[in-house]
Amino acid sequence: MSGPLTLNPDPINIDLGPAGKTYITGVFTGLGLWQDNRLPGDQNGHVDVSNGQFILQKTDGLVQYYVQIGAYSLPALGTQYISATSGHAMGDFYGGVPEAFLKIAPTSNFSIEAGKLPTLIGAEYTFTFENMNIERGLLWNQEPAISRGVQANYTLGPVVFALSFNDGFYSDVFNWVSGSAVWTINSANTLTFAAGGNLGTTGFTSVATPLAQNNGSIYNIIYTHTAGPWTITPYFQATHVGKNPTIGIDNSAETFGGAVLANYAFNSNWSLAGRVEYIASTGSVGNGSPNLLYGPGSKAMSLTVTPTFQ
Repeated sequence: MSGPLTLNPDPINIDLGPAGKTYITGVFTGLGLWQDNRLPGDQNGHVDVSNGQFILQKTDGLVQYYVQIGAYSLPALGTQYISATSGHAMGDFYGGVPEAFLKIAPTSNFSIEAGKLPTLIGAEYTFTFENMNIERGLLWNQEPAISRGVQANYTLGPVVFALSFNDGFYSDVFNWVSGSAVWTINSANTLTFAAGGNLGTTGFTSVATPLAQNNGSIYNIIYTHTAGPWTITPYFQATHVGKNPTIGIDNSAETFGGAVLANYAFNSNWSLAGRVEYIASTGSVGNGSPNLLYGPGSKAMSLTVTPTFQ
């Protein structure tokens, strides 16, 4: 979680003896929104349950696990809102168990996990309660969110490395490789390099699996600085989709974007978060470039302010 909200620090636990403790917590959130420039097929207003989820996890020992179960919606800027209470969000995205993985940790600095994994890409997480802002941003729309696959993690001094073989944008075709390196410079500063890409060709497409992005590659540089009440995260992102006429991509295209996420904590209850971002895509309709944003060659920017009370 990168946002000002925190999960229950003292969750319910069940002691299973030699198997260890399983911790249980829940996330229940409502959402109301109004928009004046809706996309075709969307509504001007929505009232919904944005999270109705339980989380079960075991966080120590050789065998660990994480399971997230329930309903959710994934509001994101510049996209049609898909409701959780209608059941469409779970059906269109990651099902009723959006994240679930088994983790084997033979040592304190090495582990392997497999299942439905959170992405290594980007500075924003998948679910509303995990982020500074309620809606995900423009750059997040270019990133995989949850992938099926296997991931290895290794800690070497101040650097944590992760490497994953997975199905990218939840395509169920296992031809993606993604990785990250997170350097904890000191207690106030971290620097992250992350990248991922499709090693082959995937023709499948769905709401969760955009054809062009799932057949491309993505690169991030993310810096986070904390100082007193401030948390500031600027990051840069680039994506590339190569020419692939076999799946209808007649020319290559790229996106380049940057964002700054920030949060100021007035006290233990109140905080103010914000985000500013800009993204541009290349190509044109005339040369057969894929639509990576709001039409080939389009650009977009956003400004978000989110007061938070917990």
